[in-house]
Amino acid sequence: MHEPEGELDELLLVRRSKLRELREKGVEPYGGRYERTHTALEIHTGFTDLEGKEVSIAGRLMAKRGHGKAAFGDLQDFSGRIQIHLRQDEVGPDTYQFFRKKLDIGDILGVRGTVFRTKTGEITVGVKALTLLAKSLRPLPEKWHGLKDVELRLRQRYLDLIVNPEVKETFVLRSKVVRALRRFLDERGFLEVETPMMQPVAGGAAARPFTTYHNALDLRLYLRIAPELYLKRLLVGGFEKVYEINRNFRNEGISTKHNPEFTMLEIYQAYADYTDMMVLTEELISTAAQEVLGTLEVGCGDTAINLRPPWPRLSFLEAVRERTGVDFSQLDAREAWEAAHGLGVEVEQNALWGEAVNAVFEEVVEPALVQPTFVLDYPVDISPLAKRKADDPRLTYRFELFIAGREIANAFSELNDPLDQRERFLKQLDKRQAGDEEAHMFDEDFITALEYGMPPAGGLGIGVDRLVMLLANVSSIREVILFPLHRPRE
Repeated sequence: MHEPEGELDELLLVRRSKLRELREKGVEPYGGRYERTHTALEIHTGFTDLEGKEVSIAGRLMAKRGHGKAAFGDLQDFSGRIQIHLRQDEVGPDTYQFFRKKLDIGDILGVRGTVFRTKTGEITVGVKALTLLAKSLRPLPEKWHGLKDVELRLRQRYLDLIVNPEVKETFVLRSKVVRALRRFLDERGFLEVETPMMQPVAGGAAARPFTTYHNALDLRLYLRIAPELYLKRLLVGGFEKVYEINRNFRNEGISTKHNPEFTMLEIYQAYADYTDMMVLTEELISTAAQEVLGTLEVGCGDTAINLRPPWPRLSFLEAVRERTGVDFSQLDAREAWEAAHGLGVEVEQNALWGEAVNAVFEEVVEPALVQPTFVLDYPVDISPLAKRKADDPRLTYRFELFIAGREIANAFSELNDPLDQRERFLKQLDKRQAGDEEAHMFDEDFITALEYGMPPAGGLGIGVDRLVMLLANVSSIREVILFPLHRPRE
């Protein structure tokens, strides 16, 4: 939207005035293609070969200084910064005054010049020609590093990336992590696939979906909360090792651990079970860490996390008993609810046994799981898609991986009994009808697929955002998502 000049502050007015002057003099302030020969990093690392040679570089002007007939500037591209040097007798008075008077911090320039080292040892490009490629109409924040307003940084991520190099490095690391995950799975014969992001039935997780509408089909649709049920359909169809790096959408609150739009890696392997998925998880995460960071020891605040396999295995019920002194395996649903309240954990009045125990686990046990730990055998009440344990039908062959007090992965021996799955969907449907908007929807087509026969399989989901948080040593998921959701400005 066009802003009336009367509403602009003085600095913006000065820059717009410069823009008008440039155009009046026939200078195009928003140029086109510019042929670069080198990046800033390439000049720094290749100085021995490049000294005295001509290069062409392009980037954003981050600083300018000087007096008399010589001036310096810092040009920043994606690879880093390089100093530039202008001498009036080299570039001529017009270009020199153009740099001194008409260019501002934040302008994007193309520079052709000769590489040399100054008397103070700074690798520099001596400017022979200068081209304005984009005029910046807004000044960069002068003391960005001192700002405490996280919301401002996230709202204007482009500024965050310009002035805070460590932020850019986080997202470079994220890209490397995703590439490492793909490479690992591709090399082991897994096939990357794509499944629908708009679904007639939202399934595969306990979450409230976002809704949308398809006009031509007169059909209500949901943004996917998980790709699980479609990936399992592929197992029915004969694919045996598949994965998807996918965007999921859950209509839930925002926290340091949650963003409504997030990235998951989901993997399914026929003829495997959750023990195979444990080994796969260890190898996948440790390999990615070694490839990206060059080490299996990562920082988490002031704590060192050791990712070297194997990782401890801990029973879900045993973990709760060790932390609370309560053996929930001996309690019924009402007694579990009373025990939870006795521990100061809020649980809904009509909670199932497994829901009550899980509430205690999340409150008491989860934050204490700092080093990589597999927690095994979750209650069936909270695991509607996992196979029941043969020796205890209240539990399932399911594990979650915790690192630094956060859930990183979730895996099952997948339920492939269509009759059992139907019964569990019906119980979830009862919960939905009682008002639980996060309960699983009934997916009749998925039941039909299972009735054709799905091989026994292991399935694994890894939170890519949380894994990047771990490897980047940041405490909020919003620091590893380029454009996290936030409340609009009023």
